Amino acid sequence: MLMKRRRKKKHPVRKFLRNLLAVLLCIFVVVCVFFSVKGYQMYKEAVAEKPISERVEEIRGMEGFTPYSELPQFYIDATISVEDHRFEEHCGIDLITIGRSALMDIKERSFVQGGSTITQQLAKNMLFTQEKKLERKAAEVFAALELESVYTKEEIFELYVNTSYFGNGYYGVGEAAAGYFGKPPSELSEYECAMLAGIPNTSSVYSPDGENELAVQRTEIVPDSMVRNKIITWEDAERIKKEE
Repeated sequence: MLMKRRRKKKHPVRKFLRNLLAVLLCIFVVVCVFFSVKGYQMYKEAVAEKPISERVEEIRGMEGFTPYSELPQFYIDATISVEDHRFEEHCGIDLITIGRSALMDIKERSFVQGGSTITQQLAKNMLFTQEKKLERKAAEVFAALELESVYTKEEIFELYVNTSYFGNGYYGVGEAAAGYFGKPPSELSEYECAMLAGIPNTSSVYSPDGENELAVQRTEIVPDSMVRNKIITWEDAERIKKEE
């Protein structure tokens, strides 16, 4: 006589957790879709008001605009290293950084890390406000993808450093170099390049005006980042720090 197999009873706690996970996943998808739609609308409104191509020409026509060819290679490398070290590889958005930043934001229950690429930061500078909203972050993505489809990496970097705020009322790397160091970007030392590379996004705290010890601390982070990204050696980093 065949014995009937006893059916395993599902553990109630595991079942509850699976159901809860499914519900949370559904909510996450709905929220993503909702803010993506709102972000796309924000992006379309911005480009309808003034297309990206027109905004780019306005930036290039600004007094003090610094072309890419006049930027020191060390400044370019330093900025990419500390701001967006996969800049040359991604299509305008960095999914790895976004995922890591999202986890940190969830953990801290606030916008601790932005996860924005250089292209996204350019989109924000050109089209949107600095206010931290999920729909604006989504709008940045659409604008970044358009920028990457039309402009080269060099052009995007050039536009980014000419629209960034460097603190103390200085907009653009040309104004910042003249205001802080009394020279054009092409004549900046490696230490000065590192200092300017570390200012955008933290300009209210780290701008090197007066005796700002925090600016010095921030500057020393930049060569350390370049070492981690295998751009310079530890010996180079220590030499640059001593230039202060």
